[in-house]
Amino acid sequence: MSSSHSSELPHELHTAKQVALEAGAILLEYYGQSIGVQWKERGGPVTAADHAASRFITRELKQRFPQDAVLSEEEKDDSSRLSMSRVWIVDPMDGTTEFVAHRDEFAVMIGFAIDGKPVLGVVYQPTDKKLYYAAAGSGAFMEQGGTRHSLRVSPEADASRIVIAVSRSHDSARAKRLRDMLHIQSTFQFGSAGLKVGKICEGIAHLYVVLGTGTSQWDTCGPQAILHEAGGRITDLHGNPLQYNIADPKNLRGLVASNGVIHERVIEALTRTP
Repeated sequence: MSSSHSSELPHELHTAKQVALEAGAILLEYYGQSIGVQWKERGGPVTAADHAASRFITRELKQRFPQDAVLSEEEKDDSSRLSMSRVWIVDPMDGTTEFVAHRDEFAVMIGFAIDGKPVLGVVYQPTDKKLYYAAAGSGAFMEQGGTRHSLRVSPEADASRIVIAVSRSHDSARAKRLRDMLHIQSTFQFGSAGLKVGKICEGIAHLYVVLGTGTSQWDTCGPQAILHEAGGRITDLHGNPLQYNIADPKNLRGLVASNGVIHERVIEALTRTP
């Protein structure tokens, strides 16, 4: 990352943290209420809370950074972003399924990419008031209860002690075969993709794998920036970098997030797990 990119980011990071906290407060206004759920064409749930948080985040980012593009899961995509260097990539509520089920495993996620590379991320879990954040070259941190902790992945490489973060709602025979091949015995169930990556950053989990096309750029941009600064890695299932600010927002080649130490072993095992 060039120094010009990093030197620009304190203002962006401060703003993203502030906006995420306020968007989290909006989600909490709806949380616990009886709330209508709609289903998108591609199958995921969406609520008035998602839309309210999305409108707020999009408006704030466009007001404060009028030269930047904004890609949000709940807003109409504007293809003009493809010609822009600086793009905010937002999931106003990652884990809507958990929110609807009154489980607290949902988060506001704000990522920022320059020239297609994630350089800043904020993931905020409003129920626990837990804020993960990072900017390129500045380290990764988690704030909660007035204290700030530096984030660093676990260096664990022993398969018998590896913990893989899994979704409550998705598991598959192939995922189980992968765990068996890697001799992974411990799973950690959690809702939001961003919060699963947060657990890797905290050293509580070591691996998170998405075998299909179920994530999009807004699910990974912010978390990737944080995980990178915490010493971990995110790639597709073939070990290639994820692409940002491209026409199709979906991560079509799956996702592997890890502590870095075990990453190549997982990628290799995937080639042998039909």
